[in-house]
Amino acid sequence: MTAPFTVTAPSGARVPLVLDSPHSGAEYPEDFRSAIPVASLRQAEDSYVDELYASGPGLGATLITARFPRSYIDPNRSLLDIDASLMDAPWPGPAIPSRKTELGIGLIWRILDSGEPIYARKLSVDEVKQRIVRYHQPYQRAVKDALDAARDHFGAVWHINCHSMPALSGRISEEGPGKPRADFVLGDRDGTTCEPEFTALVAEALRAMGYQVKINDPYKGVELVRAFSDPKDRRHSLQVEVNRRLYMDERTREKSAGFGDLRRDIDRLLEKVAQYAAQHGSHACRDGHEHRHQHHGHDHAHGSSHNDGHGHHDDHEHPGDPHHGHDHSHGHDHEH
Repeated sequence: MTAPFTVTAPSGARVPLVLDSPHSGAEYPEDFRSAIPVASLRQAEDSYVDELYASGPGLGATLITARFPRSYIDPNRSLLDIDASLMDAPWPGPAIPSRKTELGIGLIWRILDSGEPIYARKLSVDEVKQRIVRYHQPYQRAVKDALDAARDHFGAVWHINCHSMPALSGRISEEGPGKPRADFVLGDRDGTTCEPEFTALVAEALRAMGYQVKINDPYKGVELVRAFSDPKDRRHSLQVEVNRRLYMDERTREKSAGFGDLRRDIDRLLEKVAQYAAQHGSHACRDGHEHRHQHHGHDHAHGSSHNDGHGHHDDHEHPGDPHHGHDHSHGHDHEH
């Protein structure tokens, strides 16, 4: 099996910035066995988001992109988000369904945003476990490894969790159907996942380019920003949603004339973010002291790109505990 994600290591001078696109995957596994065609399932994709952020590695960031679709299993959910109504037998591990699970879009989606059911069958415990072990956990481990490596090297890390959103809210959204969305929505879970200066930097950069930006409305951020952030430990995570009407036709899923302009603007945003990370990061040296270190002209990348899929076969024994110690508390947020 090929790796369920791609890691693109920095090609420019490395900075403590990690970008991840968990929902742009479009490789549909043969064992999906959905009741609806792939063309319908594609509604759930954050199409082209990986391309929108492709300049990141050239600016020194690590870019991680999922190759599998979120409708198969969602890497931006906790393993506790088990939908019992989808299962043909009781789940053997811990399960604490979140509000997203109640809406039908938990760890494994039951319905699309349109309300259309994805399956005409029940899923076995074993196939859910296999999706977790082969897809969900390797992706989350890849993000965690990249964040840990940057934090260990620089003494701090900034993380952007990259998404797109429909132009209008759907049937299962918290705000009700048909509500128009802003150009960008930034989510820091009400200021708990990153320093306020970082959220403000991104918001102000986008507004200066003429975009309408909202913060934590309606998306606050979900598992990947929650589980791996700790601002007190200089681990900062921000979810960024971009409105699909800016760059694609949501009906045909083709790129629109606006794609190039948006990508150039996101390039400009990433330049500011990379510069911020370089200036505010510090290099943890062997003497135990942290020194401000911008890495001008030097690539300090260490180790491999971690693109081997991170087998971790022992995880199969712990289907409800991917991070071994991470808090899996859930808020009833308006999340992606």
